[in-house]
Amino acid sequence: MFASRHQNVVAFRSSRRRMGPITNLITLVILACLLGLLYLTQVTKTNAYGYQINGLQKQQSQLEQQNNNLEVTSAELQAVGRVQSSSVAQALVSVTPSGTVN
Repeated sequence: MFASRHQNVVAFRSSRRRMGPITNLITLVILACLLGLLYLTQVTKTNAYGYQINGLQKQQSQLEQQNNNLEVTSAELQAVGRVQSSSVAQALVSVTPSGTVN
């Protein structure tokens, strides 16, 4: 085949290559695996934070219970001191037992 004048002798092919169906499938499987790993990483972090929050909530409830017990004990100790130092308690007369009842 001879080329005549003013004709392009070189045939240009596009250098663009297309991916085949197997390459597409492998690419999709790899992307799905990566998305699955990302999801599992996020769920694991969320669960770890959930365990930390649960532990802190238990510690908070224990500290609140301890605080309530200390407030009750403080009130009881202050009440005894107030009663002993009150003018009514100081005006009381101690009585010695004179005998026993049969």
